[in-house]
Formats: sequence, structure tokens, C-alpha cells
Amino acid sequence: MKEMKSSTAVTAHIRNLKKCRRCAKMIPPVVAGEPVASKVLLIGQAPGSREGSFGKPFAWSAGKTLFKWFKTIGLDEEEVRNRIYFAAVCRCFPGKEKGHDRVPDAQEIQNCSRWLRAEFSLLKPHLVIPVGKLAIGQLLEFDKLEDVIGKSFSIQFLKTRTDIIPLPHPSGASTWHRREPGRKLLAKALQLMVKHPALQAIINKGSTKNRQ
Repeated sequence: MKEMKSSTAVTAHIRNLKKCRRCAKMIPPVVAGEPVASKVLLIGQAPGSREGSFGKPFAWSAGKTLFKWFKTIGLDEEEVRNRIYFAAVCRCFPGKEKGHDRVPDAQEIQNCSRWLRAEFSLLKPHLVIPVGKLAIGQLLEFDKLEDVIGKSFSIQFLKTRTDIIPLPHPSGASTWHRREPGRKLLAKALQLMVKHPALQAIINKGSTKNRQ
């Protein structure tokens, strides 16, 4: 009964989120994941130009790489989308700037932070996986990716004690995760994730389902 109430609340949250039009320069639609009442929260940066048409985060090339990473620890894309809650620093496509996806400005990040705060309150996640510098920076202070990738952090965020395991952004434009020390640190981060009790519960749930 408690899980059902939580799922209903998350569904209502996403319905309200998709109505948001607070940022004039952002290009709708709002991109949101499945209404999963999960104890694992993944935070991306902002959707790219393709995600809006597909109606889900990480729907294009960066997503292919991200789900390959999850596959190495025993979770396929469907399992990840159905069992992990997908959030982001900003939920609409920021548009292009000088040939690249524009980085959201401080006001846009502030505007969208209300949704992330609401998700922390609703889900009270045990594990948060921020993906990319912008997402990691909302939770941790750091200078270089080498300072945080491959490590686990326990923080208090909005009255919720949670573990943080950052990942680099899986963008094809980035070479960090394809060269050392990025490759080694990424592998270490994935191993920390798979050993975490919150992710273990998701993997075990999938194993039980497959045996039925």
C-alpha cells in the first residue's frame, strides 16, 4: 500500500513537471523518465535535441553508451528505465550555442531545482548517480573529474542522507571516459554501484522475476 501511494505521488509529480514552462530560452517539451518510486536516482544534465521527440531521457547516442555501462553490471536498458528514477539538472533542451548544446544558465538551473528538490522529498533515495560535471556539481564540490569518479560519498541533502556515486558524461564528444585514468575510474565507479545495497536490490528483483 505504501509503495502504491508513493508511485501515485511520483506520477502526479511528473504530470506537473511536464507542464513547466518557466524558462523562456529552454525548448520544450519537458523530458522525464518513468514514474518509478525507486530508491536509486540518476541525475543527468539536460536533454539533447533528440530526447524531446523520443519522450525519454538518454534516448540518443549518449544513452547508448550509458546503457552499455549498465549492461556491464547486469542491467539492460529496460530494467534501468523501469527501476531507476531518471531526473536531470534541467528538463528541457537548452538549444544550441556555437554549434554545441548550450549549457543552462544559473537562473535556469535554479528554476528547475525545485523539481529535483521535490523528487528527493518524494523518493528519499539511498543512492544517487549524478552523470556529468553539471549534475555532479549540484551535489559535490570538486575541481576535476578525477577527484570524484571512482569514489562514493555520503551526504545530507534536503534532510535525506544518501550515497553519491558519480559517473562521467557518456557523450561522444567527450574522450575522458575512453582514456586513462578515466577508463579505470569509470570501471571502479561501476563496481561501487553494483555493490551498493540499493542497486543490488534492483538486480536481485530482476533475477527473481526471470526465475518466475
